[in-house]
Amino acid sequence: MFVFDAHIDTLMRLIDCRETLEDAQGHVSLSQLVQGRGAQFFAAFVDPKYYHGLAMHRTVEMIDLFWQILDDHRDVLAFAGSAKDITEANSQGRFACLLAIEGGEALEGKLSSLRMFHRLGVRLLTLTWNFRNQLAAGQTEGPEGGGLSRFGLQVVEEMNRLKMIVDVSHLNEPGFWDVLKVSRDPIVASHSNARALCDHPRNLSDEQIRALADRGGVIGVNFCCAFLRPDYQASVEDVVDQIAYLIKVGGEDCAALGSDFDGITETPAGLENYGKIRSLVGLLERKGYSEAVIEKVMGGNLLRLCAQVLG
Repeated sequence: MFVFDAHIDTLMRLIDCRETLEDAQGHVSLSQLVQGRGAQFFAAFVDPKYYHGLAMHRTVEMIDLFWQILDDHRDVLAFAGSAKDITEANSQGRFACLLAIEGGEALEGKLSSLRMFHRLGVRLLTLTWNFRNQLAAGQTEGPEGGGLSRFGLQVVEEMNRLKMIVDVSHLNEPGFWDVLKVSRDPIVASHSNARALCDHPRNLSDEQIRALADRGGVIGVNFCCAFLRPDYQASVEDVVDQIAYLIKVGGEDCAALGSDFDGITETPAGLENYGKIRSLVGLLERKGYSEAVIEKVMGGNLLRLCAQVLG
């Protein structure tokens, strides 16, 4: 079955731990990625310690690593900048790799930076992390942090023009609603869950889920234990419950995977690494979902979004 995950932080881990994708000791390794047909967004995460003057430099370092990995493993990995690229890579027996940036700090206040990153292969931008930046306010700022700035508005409009996916994970609620008003294209919450099942500010309300789904958007379920259960004692069953809830509230076309592997410290029991993602298929079958719905959740919904937005 085709598997497409919307968010991992493996580029950051490989640099910080001085590992290669072959010998990686985190949640994701080369052998786990290439177990079958699939695609993956690799996020270049801008850590707050790089915010003041080094955000772009750090991002470029991770983008360079992404391209090095593809060069070193071109027999099994392929760059994808569109849905067509994904399907072509899989037809050749190669795993499709897409590039994202997590944190608008990487732009350093310039639309020219966005255009440069697009030329380097970036196809998705998570507008904020947890804090206020030049685009908008992250979720820790709360509603008092306000919505999109004038620059943030320009970034969303330019992303639409460039055919890039706008990601609202980590964004505070006013910013979320501003993006829905501004963006002509469907958007993604690449690694977010339902607040009704776990009351955490990183999770989405039912109103947000419905609004995003009504616009053709997709929500990738996050495997972070803190976003799955208030007591952090999460298992793979909690991930399945989140998927089921998103389908209930937003419909079968909105639920997807957004593991956040290598960006989280604790994983749910039964989902300790990337190689175990396919175990979700059997659990969803036991929940009574049809093969068609399961295919949408495991990757079809994200692929459809890529076809709509990336062109």
